[in-house]
Amino acid sequence: MNISVTGHTGLFGLLGSPVRHSLSPLMHNESFRYHGLDYVYLCFEIGEDRLPEAVRGLTAAGIRGFNLTMPNKNRMVELCDTLSPEADIMQAVNTVVNRDGVLTGYNTDGAGFIQAALDAGYPLSGETVTVIGAGGAGTAICTQAALDGVKKLNIFARPSSRFHARTRELTDRINRDTDCEASLYDTADMSAMKTCASESKIIINATSVGMAPHTEQCVVTDPDVFHEGLAACDIIYNPRETRFLQMAESRGCRTFNGMYMLLYQGAAAFRHFTGLDMPVEVIKKKYFSH
Repeated sequence: MNISVTGHTGLFGLLGSPVRHSLSPLMHNESFRYHGLDYVYLCFEIGEDRLPEAVRGLTAAGIRGFNLTMPNKNRMVELCDTLSPEADIMQAVNTVVNRDGVLTGYNTDGAGFIQAALDAGYPLSGETVTVIGAGGAGTAICTQAALDGVKKLNIFARPSSRFHARTRELTDRINRDTDCEASLYDTADMSAMKTCASESKIIINATSVGMAPHTEQCVVTDPDVFHEGLAACDIIYNPRETRFLQMAESRGCRTFNGMYMLLYQGAAAFRHFTGLDMPVEVIKKKYFSH
């Protein structure tokens, strides 16, 4: 793909560490080209310690917008001038738009999951949903699900996690600021997980347990958590079929992974950046069909 950079070219980027593996430059630059936009999207290897100075410098240089990946999503909250409702509830930002020096923070991770679930045939509004894991992805999924009309959220997290207090605060904010009923459980409590799954439309692994190279691991230790009629999603996409999904399939569940969550969170960010739709079918065919 040829990108012509001129004196008028607008800059977008990704700030995180590591970022060399990211598909974001491919997705966004392909989309700029598709729409005939004179923009370019670059990666910047920036960790949390250097994030404030990087944001100040890029803003002063006139960057139009940028994405955040680990470990910068939570730190970015305090560097924004305004926050969207979902970013405010989850206290994490993955997309920033610079409007004349005013930085507005959004989080598109949850919207990416909701669209991926729709793609797989699972509209979640009015349903009960069980989410395992309350890190960045789990927090985003829970928040967007609550804002989009999910009736009840069962959230499983490890009490030993350094983020557990933050997860409890998230649960309280969801109950206070949305119409969704959220409850918090211990990830190790398979009895509670089985009960919650029995009333759920979908169960989601939003942890990194089972990601390559540790593909033999599974956050669910009791296969009876899964049952026919329950959908199961693992946000991991390397490997494409985790032990979690294998176990779910063996109990009659329909399954899907998190590959298209990545695509659709990028599409939502692109819309914030440009006001246009990312050509998702083009991007799917070129970068997600292998």
